[in-house]
Amino acid sequence: MKVGYARVSTVKQDLELQRAKLAKLGVSDRDVYVDHGFSGKTMSRTGIEQALAACRDGDELVVPTLDRLARNTLEVLKLTGQLSERGIRLNVGGSTYDPHDVMGKLYFTILAAVHEAEGAWISIRTQEAMQRPDVRARLKGKKPTLSPRQDALVLRQFEEEKIPVHELAGSHRISRASIYRALDRARDARDKSAVQTPDLAARA
Repeated sequence: MKVGYARVSTVKQDLELQRAKLAKLGVSDRDVYVDHGFSGKTMSRTGIEQALAACRDGDELVVPTLDRLARNTLEVLKLTGQLSERGIRLNVGGSTYDPHDVMGKLYFTILAAVHEAEGAWISIRTQEAMQRPDVRARLKGKKPTLSPRQDALVLRQFEEEKIPVHELAGSHRISRASIYRALDRARDARDKSAVQTPDLAARA
């Protein structure tokens, strides 16, 4: 039996792509266990624990890529040791790890170390890039379509005048999504103002 495991640590990562790859490797969708929002640096994850519990002697744990399993070499080797003791094979993207093959074990150890180092290199490059003003400026995101005063107007029209979102979008010539964002910004600004403004009546 093949038991699949997938992990998505951010909302941008596509779980369906991993499921599709596992399906090509012969894993039934009902036998796929998933972790959401967990870093590969830790193995304290419900999905991987369930996948390991579902494996039996002679089964195969299948992961689409090694970095989906973990990015810590020691944890990867510890896990493969546990699998070996239980007679469970590890399939990484179609390549099966044989714990009884000395050269295979050496290759897998090097591969795990390279994956961990690659993650560290990416982190270093990201930190270096963040020191550049042009990169930080791009990360600030697109400037809002409406000004703070226009945001406040939209909020007043929505709450006091009961103008629906689709009409506000038409009158301001922006999308409905932009209207919702303007409402959120205006509410945030109102809340901050309420916190910062002293209650004169309470102080009197």
